Amino acid sequence: QVQLVESGGGLVQPGGSLTLSCAASGFNLDYAAVAWLRQAPGKGREDLLCISMRDTTTYYLDSVKDRFTISRDNDQKTVRLQMNMLSLEDTAAYYCATDFGPNCLGIGSSHVWGQGTQVTVSS
Repeated sequence: QVQLVESGGGLVQPGGSLTLSCAASGFNLDYAAVAWLRQAPGKGREDLLCISMRDTTTYYLDSVKDRFTISRDNDQKTVRLQMNMLSLEDTAAYYCATDFGPNCLGIGSSHVWGQGTQVTVSS
């Protein structure tokens, strides 16, 4: 059974950092690109960034380009999202997603998502 499980969310102060994890099972992560996206109440989906099979990062949202970093550990079957300099606008449910292909070509209807992890930035 294909599964993506996000973890690591929580409450963080503005300016703080948080690392999210995406645990993959049921497919071979070695050959898959994985993306992160988020959804906040009252806002549309924001696609954030993606890491390809070959460890190339593609940013989909400019506002995270200098603050968020994606990495993968195929041995642990995990993709991580390091988030720095968090602001109130980063408050959202964060999801990882994959369509099992090797490249980052945008997040479409064929992508499978996890259940999400909530990140709340508040003082």
